[in-house]
Parts: sequence; structure tokens; C-alpha cells
Amino acid sequence: MKKEYIKLLLLSNLFFLVLGCKSGQTQEKVSARAGIENWTGTWATAQMLVEPNNMPPEPGLSENTLRQIIKVSIGGNKLRLHFSNIFSDQPTVLKSVSIADVAAAPIIDLKSQKILSFNGSSGITINPGEEVFSDAFNFDLKPGQLLAVTIYYGATSQKTSGHPGSRTTSYILKGDHLNDKDFAGAVKTDHWYSIMGVDVSASKNAANIVCMGNSIIDGRGSGTNKQNRFTDILAARLLADKKTEHIGVLNLGIGGNCVLQGGLGPTALNRFDRDVLSQQGTKWLILLEGINDIGGIKRAEDAPLKAKELIEAYKIMIGKAHAKGIKVYGCTILPFQKSFYDAPYKQDARDIVNEWIRYSNSFDAVIDFDKVMASGVGSKTILANMHDNDFLHPNELGYLTMGQAVDLDLFK
Repeated sequence: MKKEYIKLLLLSNLFFLVLGCKSGQTQEKVSARAGIENWTGTWATAQMLVEPNNMPPEPGLSENTLRQIIKVSIGGNKLRLHFSNIFSDQPTVLKSVSIADVAAAPIIDLKSQKILSFNGSSGITINPGEEVFSDAFNFDLKPGQLLAVTIYYGATSQKTSGHPGSRTTSYILKGDHLNDKDFAGAVKTDHWYSIMGVDVSASKNAANIVCMGNSIIDGRGSGTNKQNRFTDILAARLLADKKTEHIGVLNLGIGGNCVLQGGLGPTALNRFDRDVLSQQGTKWLILLEGINDIGGIKRAEDAPLKAKELIEAYKIMIGKAHAKGIKVYGCTILPFQKSFYDAPYKQDARDIVNEWIRYSNSFDAVIDFDKVMASGVGSKTILANMHDNDFLHPNELGYLTMGQAVDLDLFK
């Protein structure tokens, strides 16, 4: 059954590559002739159906106001925001939406506040399965700044689309408080809802890096409201270098995510088109995904097959990205000995996959996080001071180390 699944997946994605390559080339030529603006993503988050324990707390979203804080990468003077109702089964109404500079969360600078529009209207109904963009608008967005997105909802879907692993606090007030400066008395929740991305109209050389993966990309073990995930460290380094200050970073990690099947959220293969290929201005993909597939292996005899399936899936994603002109940098899977995933046959699967990542020459470059984070040469255990007390997820120092380990010359 597994072999038939992989064969079917390969055939369907081969069709995509042939068709996508042709249509992508055509679209680029049309865009060039039309002089379309260079929209580039400066922030994004992966969408999933929010689990019951991560749903908005009382008073909920319907007829109430939600203020969410995000940290962008590159700046710009013209923006548009991206909203999601992808995993909902009922419409969600955004009565009004604003953005503003953050003074001290949740307090905003009211002088900077901008009210968004949608096709010229102040609000929009997002149908089930849909995603929408706001109209483009002028705003002085500074590189690396915190931005507050405030939504006054109408009726909302009982099934909510969002991103539970925000590592950032959001704030809910009952009723319409779109123009409140301080949001006093708000209910707090460390999740994002409805927001999906921010694009800037940028210079011709502006671009971004999509980082796709599981909880290690998502930032489990980083500090809440500290914005110190691996991707945040990388974004700050890029902004600080004159040769790369035009390059943004988009975090498309989902905690508990798998490449092939199972796990939390849509699998990497199923979400790849939306979370990677549909992003604006993407030139590079950093791929760190597979530990949850390996950790989920139940029997020793299944380990070699799972490793092979992962490798075939990597090939599919590399092929799709290359067809869109995106370079793909493969990351080795981090050490996990002594963690709750540890077993000899799982270590064997990781060794097979990491060997392929390093030496198959399938990726445009390799970022060897296994080597960076291992406690010694050939060790399968993460450095003692680099993990979040579980021998699996990096801690704040671990993410700092990962972010500093990436060679910026890969993006110059």
C-alpha cells in the first residue's frame, strides 16, 4: 500500500512539474511585459485547522476584536495583508481591520494606524476554504519591526484557520475596539488566527527565503514574545549585512508536522504548493523536515522504507521548487538520542536520510545542523546546553547557534 501511495504521488507531481514549468515561464513573461509590482513576502505563517485546545478563549472571536503582533523581516512603503479561512467550514466575517506600529504590546502608536480595505470596502466575508488579500495601501514599514494587526470580527466559523505555534501573545476584547490604543483588560492567548502573510512592494532585487519544517522551524523552545526563533536570528543577520539587507525570511514551520502522512497540520507534501510556491518573491527554500516521520516509525523493519519514502518526497519538493526557479537548501536532521523518539532503528533511518542530504548533490546546498548541534563528532545526542530539556528541541541558545551557523554567502 505504501509503495502504491508513493508511486501515485510521484506521477501526480511529475505532471505538476511539466505543467507548472510551462505555466510559470509564461507568467513570468507576462509579468515582465505588464510591469507588475515586485510584491515580496516579508512575513508569513503556515495555516492549519486549529485544534480544540488551541481555539480562541472566551469571549471568542465572533463580534469581538483581536489584536495580533508579528515581526516582519524586510521593510517597504506599500503593503498588502493576506488572510485565511482555508480550513473552516463556515464563512468568517472581517468587519474591519487595521495595522499599526507597536509601542509596547498590546499598546499601539495610533498615529501610525492604517485602516485596510478589501475591493474598496471596509470589510469582507471570507468563504470556507478561501484566502484573501487586502487592497494595497501605503505604510512606512521598517525592516524588522513589530506590527500590530487588529481585526474586528463579525460572525466566525466554528472551525478556525490559524497558526497555534505563534510563540507570540495575541489579545481579545469583547466588542469593537479596533481603534483602542492600549487594549486594557484584554484576554491573552499565545496563538494566531486568520492572519496568513504580509507582502511589501519592494525594489527589484528584494526577495525572501522560505523556511519550511516542523516545530524546530516553528520555534518550540524559543522565548514567548522574544522573537528569537532560528528564522528570527537569520533574518536579523541578513538585515545587518549590506549585501543581504534586501532579503526577507518567511517562517512556514508547523509543530508536529510530517512530510508524508500523520502529524499535525497538512503534511509538507500537501501544503508545499501553498506554503512555498505561492509565496511572493521567494528565491530560496530552507527545508528542515522529517524528524516526526522518523519518530513515528513503529517497527524496525519499516525504518529503511520510511527513509526511502522521505528521500523520494524531498526529490518531489526539490523538483517543484526548481521548476519555479527557487534554490533549495537541505538541512540535516538534528540529533535526537535520549529523546522520546529515540530507538536504534530510528537512528538508522536518520543516518540514511542525512547521508543522502549531505552527499546526493540533490540540494543546491546543505546546511548541516546535525554537525552544528551534535555533542561531538559522530554523536547522536544534542549538545547538553542547546536543548529544551527534551534532547530534541533546541532552546534559545540552540536557535541562536543555528541562526548564526547559516552561511550568508548562500544568499549573495
